[in-house]
Amino acid sequence: MTIEKIIMLIAGTVVLASTLLSVYHDQAWLYLTGFVGANLLFAGLTGFCPMVKILRKFGLKHGCAFK
Repeated sequence: MTIEKIIMLIAGTVVLASTLLSVYHDQAWLYLTGFVGANLLFAGLTGFCPMVKILRKFGLKHGCAFK
């Protein structure tokens, strides 16, 4: 599995989980959804993503996300 695919899975999971937590627990969880969205926007504009650095340390490689 490539870094790109893992990042999409992590971002989607965090957004879904925080949205569900905001519905069933406390609306403050929406800040986490906003943080993920802002990080994705920042990464798209600058090319810098902290999660990429973390996944590289685990030995994962870049590649085509869709096959």
